[in-house]
Amino acid sequence: MNGLYDELLVALHGIWLRRWLALGVGWAIALVGWTVVGMIPNRYESVSRILIQTNSLLPDKVGITSQDQQQGIESVRQTLLSAVNLQQVVRGTDLAQRAKTDKAVADAAAGLTKNIKIISQQDNLFEISASSGDSSLSDATNAKLSRQIVQKLIDLFVDGNLAGGRMETGQTLTFLNAQLNLRGQQLADAEAKRQQFSEKYMALLPGTGSISDRIDAARTEMSRIDGDLSAAQSGLAAVNGQLAATPAATRTPGTMSAGAVGDGRAAAIQAQIADGQARGWTNAHPDMVALRNQLARTPAGGGGTGSMSAGTSTPNPMYVSLRSMQAEKQAVAGALSSRKAQIQAQINGVLAAQAANPEMAAQQTELDRNYTVLKTQYDKMLADREDVKLRGQVQTQTDAIKFSVIDPPSAPRIPAAPNRPLLLTLVLLVALAGGAGAAFALGQLRKTYATAPRLAAASGLPVLGSIGEVIPQAEKTERRRKLKLFAGGGAALAGVYAILMIVEFIQRSMVA
Repeated sequence: MNGLYDELLVALHGIWLRRWLALGVGWAIALVGWTVVGMIPNRYESVSRILIQTNSLLPDKVGITSQDQQQGIESVRQTLLSAVNLQQVVRGTDLAQRAKTDKAVADAAAGLTKNIKIISQQDNLFEISASSGDSSLSDATNAKLSRQIVQKLIDLFVDGNLAGGRMETGQTLTFLNAQLNLRGQQLADAEAKRQQFSEKYMALLPGTGSISDRIDAARTEMSRIDGDLSAAQSGLAAVNGQLAATPAATRTPGTMSAGAVGDGRAAAIQAQIADGQARGWTNAHPDMVALRNQLARTPAGGGGTGSMSAGTSTPNPMYVSLRSMQAEKQAVAGALSSRKAQIQAQINGVLAAQAANPEMAAQQTELDRNYTVLKTQYDKMLADREDVKLRGQVQTQTDAIKFSVIDPPSAPRIPAAPNRPLLLTLVLLVALAGGAGAAFALGQLRKTYATAPRLAAASGLPVLGSIGEVIPQAEKTERRRKLKLFAGGGAALAGVYAILMIVEFIQRSMVA
């Protein structure tokens, strides 16, 4: 610790011996540094904050989501610093006094790009700042100009969202109306071609869809009819079997003899046989075979005669009911057969038309595809137009977006840059350090030994003694005079620093 302390004392002694060098270097560094700091123009910055409030009730109902609103706000923020808007800022502020031509306005607008910042502090809170530091203008003018730029940006921010949104809505509606008229005409032409094709070919086979779809539907219906026809024929055969085993009349005991009853039944069976022959049934038909067997079992079937007794003969209700069911099932089976034949004829007609015109299916597919595409586009554009209309009404008749100025553009009183008091102080400290460093470096270049131990350590020889300096009275007087001059030089350096600080604060008070 003592060695370190001795080294410090030796270094300070060496600097003190070369104090005039340290003072001169310090003055040189200070003058150069303060001159550079004085040449830096003051830059004044004005800041404002605005809040954008979105109406979250009605817009959501018409499809204007919060995401759409945020995208609209972000778009306005991005386009706010466009060249056109910045030129409007130049023309709307005191910058227009210096920018007389279009080229000068464009150059001034390009210079504003680096001096304007728009920062999103929160979702709906924006900070707009602008700075002005033209060296050819006074500090008061720069401060005023920065505030004007921010105010003009706020005006453009509001107008760009409201008026721009309405203009965009009008242009969009004009475009959609023109496209709807064009799509409507194309859709009408496509529909007319489909109608002509349908009247020429599709009338052969009813239904909807393409030709192949209609053929498939017809074949499906034929399969269903085949099933129904088989069920109807099975039911008819069952009724015929029951009818063959059911007598046509019933005999009341004591009213008619066996011969008379047999004659009546035989007559009824013969009538059924005649009816079957009229329908075209052959003798091998199951119903005809059953009727002839029944006729053979009838007592009067062999041609015998009978006599009347005290009894009577009445029609059999079961037989009558079965005859009715038989007629009904015959009608159903006949209708199904006719429908099957009709559908088969329609399918044959379409297949014949396809054979005559192989491109018919491809033509129909193309017509349907074009019509479907045009119809989809037309419906979508129609819905979009109504949506745009409703959005435009919402923006016009309701305040979908509100702008609130939280902090109006500030009137700067002190420059945002540079921090001149800090720079002046740093220059002074650098000057003092530079002067001391120069004196110390010179002392290191010139090898002298301030104490006997340092000389002994450097030479390696023992030092027997040391002789102190004897200063005459005249030398002492001269040293006191030089010391006063040195103190005056140091005080002058501090005085210049103080004067510069006073001048800086006086200039700030003049801006305020």
